[in-house]
Amino acid sequence: MRADHPLKAVTLTHVRYQRGDQLGHFLAWISLVPVFISLGGFVSHFYFRRELQGMFFGLGLLISHFINELIKKSVQQARPESCALLEMCDSHGWPSSHCKYMFFWTVYFTLLTCKGIGGIWKVTTKWAALFLPWSSAVLTMYSRVYLGYHTVAQVFAGAALGSFLGGVWFWLVNSKLFCYFPLIEESALGRFFYVKDTSHISDVLKFEYDNARAARKGMAARKVMASKNS
Repeated sequence: MRADHPLKAVTLTHVRYQRGDQLGHFLAWISLVPVFISLGGFVSHFYFRRELQGMFFGLGLLISHFINELIKKSVQQARPESCALLEMCDSHGWPSSHCKYMFFWTVYFTLLTCKGIGGIWKVTTKWAALFLPWSSAVLTMYSRVYLGYHTVAQVFAGAALGSFLGGVWFWLVNSKLFCYFPLIEESALGRFFYVKDTSHISDVLKFEYDNARAARKGMAARKVMASKNS
């Protein structure tokens, strides 16, 4: 490492707040929610579930990220003056990537839940299930301004862009691309990686629970029959 070269932090998890500021500490963690969703949510979902709906959800987030970066480089609006303390002045601020991400995710998740696609939430729990994503999205907006990473206009621009792209992508996936899900599911790669679509199942949790129990009972019955025959 050369001493005459300035150091730069990895901005993915590099969030600063004023020492002793408990609210700032809390909001710094809130700013990392997109990282938790991406690494803890989508990666684990892809590995363990391999649902087409979730895969296209993640693909939409990736596409929206590239659109957001293209807009940032085109507009080239500077971050607020506090960027010097945060070592973020070398990147542009309009629109906010964090807010774009959170509102894309929240709008898409809301439409999935309200339409009952995937059947994860019962009717009585839908609105309760939506409280966490919307409160997280709003808190992310507030955190980016409070911590000095963005102006109010920049976070609202990110929220508007994310909401728009989330709605458009949901319509595109579930109105235009949905008909290709069976083809993907039955393709050679789909069968090799056990890719599946459960959007047509009204209650996925109950469906998997009932089938798991039925498989266990069937296995136990076969073992009993095998022991009797032996």
